[in-house]
Amino acid sequence: MATSKNTDRRGFLKGAAALAGAAPIALAPQSVLAQTAAAAPAETPARTVEVLTNERPGADFMMDVIKSLGIEYAAANPASSCRGLHESMINYGGNKSPELLTALHEESSVAMAHGYAKIEGKPLIAMVHGTVGTQHAAMAIYNAWCDRVPAIVILGNETDATARRSFVEWTHAAQDAAAIIRDYTKWDDNPTSLQHFAESLVRAYRIAMTPPMGPVAIIANAKLQEEPIEEKGLRVPKLTPVLHPVGDSGAILETARMLVNAENPVIVAGRMAHNQAGMTLLAELADTLQAPVNDQRNRVNIASSHPFYNTGNVVNADVILALEVEDIFMLTHRMSQLNRIGMEPPKKIIKDTCKVVSISSVELFQRSNYQDFARYNEVDMAIPGDAQATLPLLIEACKKLITGDRRAAMQARGAKLTAQYKKNKETALTEATLGWDSSPLTPARISAELWAQIRNEDWSLVGNDMFFGRWPSRLWDFEKHYQFIGGSGGEGVGYGAPAAVGAALANRKYGRLTVNIQNDGDLNYAPGVLWTAVHHNIPLLSIMNNNRGYHQEVMFVTTMAARANRDVTRAGIGTKLDKPYIDYATMAKTYGMTGIGPITDPKDVGPAIKRAIEVVKAGEPVLIDTVTQGRG
Repeated sequence: MATSKNTDRRGFLKGAAALAGAAPIALAPQSVLAQTAAAAPAETPARTVEVLTNERPGADFMMDVIKSLGIEYAAANPASSCRGLHESMINYGGNKSPELLTALHEESSVAMAHGYAKIEGKPLIAMVHGTVGTQHAAMAIYNAWCDRVPAIVILGNETDATARRSFVEWTHAAQDAAAIIRDYTKWDDNPTSLQHFAESLVRAYRIAMTPPMGPVAIIANAKLQEEPIEEKGLRVPKLTPVLHPVGDSGAILETARMLVNAENPVIVAGRMAHNQAGMTLLAELADTLQAPVNDQRNRVNIASSHPFYNTGNVVNADVILALEVEDIFMLTHRMSQLNRIGMEPPKKIIKDTCKVVSISSVELFQRSNYQDFARYNEVDMAIPGDAQATLPLLIEACKKLITGDRRAAMQARGAKLTAQYKKNKETALTEATLGWDSSPLTPARISAELWAQIRNEDWSLVGNDMFFGRWPSRLWDFEKHYQFIGGSGGEGVGYGAPAAVGAALANRKYGRLTVNIQNDGDLNYAPGVLWTAVHHNIPLLSIMNNNRGYHQEVMFVTTMAARANRDVTRAGIGTKLDKPYIDYATMAKTYGMTGIGPITDPKDVGPAIKRAIEVVKAGEPVLIDTVTQGRG
């Protein structure tokens, strides 16, 4: 029976209760009714039906607060501890801003938020269920933490022990529900009133969006969600826009002097650019100094068509400017297996006279337990502040210091870098042809075939190409910030597929063609997100890197066997995905998605991509199963 969304709750609940009481008789066969009537005692106790009416639950006010933050989506696997928010979101909130996304795993909920934020630049909400949901979501939260990405996690919990109705509610509740994720969230709180919830959620949003960005957690107590609103004077707090912290002006001036006077400066960019403006600023700094920019590909920090892109060599540098670089030690040193077993120290690869300057917001906030902060950054100057926000001051200072002589020297350096850039591109094109007609397919050929068909589209690559030989990074022209979003941050497997779905969701309203290079091992962690993409009409082209194994681990086990002088041919045990091979095209079809393949003949790749693009342009997700070589 169709009902209006404005159906009176009290009337509906009374009607439902009456139907519930009558249902056993109305649905029973006549013979059973006769037997029941004959066997029934003379007086049957009247059935008591508990009717609960609450036309203004606390979750409605929670929705008012959420809507005030401009949050477009909330991803969740349905759960009892979030049922109040769930119901208010779809009825009171009209399932719009935020729209509820049905996830099949809490880890996928948070990973979708992760991918979405790296495209849209703001968080969405992931709702998780108590203790078990938080444990499921923990890996994805850690990835977002390591990747400096904002996300808002709402944890359902029943704090009041006397309100827990069953053993299930006891096992799914906690005294301190956020404890297990506190080491890798920026902030969390457990509100005890609705006004407390309002202020904490707005505070959490602001903290998540302040560099270094990261996930935050707010506990939504079940009774606060479900009980009638009794607090007086409730108000939604005003969200104050966050101004990103800027580095010290004196330190910036000294850095400018070093860069302008350097003969071989190298700029290294980690998670520097938040948006297109950051890319523009970094290009301006590079042009001003005629200096190379080595992009670590955690984001798109500078266009890959820029003539100074990835042309620097830190070995010969006299000044290194590290912009939001997560591991400066590994930038300036090399480690081997001998280092790990203490037979020799790490090798310093930069000159002793080289000056290293770091501008990073991570200096402003760190935790101690999880070691994502890497080895101690032994630099000459560490400038706390957001690198993108600091660049305008640095560019201005550099321009004021450049003399005619220095400009001439810089232009000569720039000419050499441009020549090196052209040589790098030619080398990549030549190497891409190696094994062109091989089966299994080479990642280089798949990348080249894909680039030929998307290069004139408004495209966005949302899957990390690290395990794909970085061929898209080598062959494609990345001009926009949204065209590459980097990896997981914490290197947690299971990130790729749901993050791609979240990123594709963010791209959808802009009409972008979203492409995902999907690793096979990663997809098997939570393949249900394919169903989420289909269910919510999220257009996404996923191309499987189906190399039928965990090949990095194959190499690790091979190395260990060689060190022990043992059989290296057995390294596939526990690392290969075979006997049987997994058919990912069929897996996609099972979830209602268009699946193409498996493809083993390289001549079939181009036509498959053409067909897939047609499907995506029609507004649907599609997966191409390409069987690839072990490592590209």
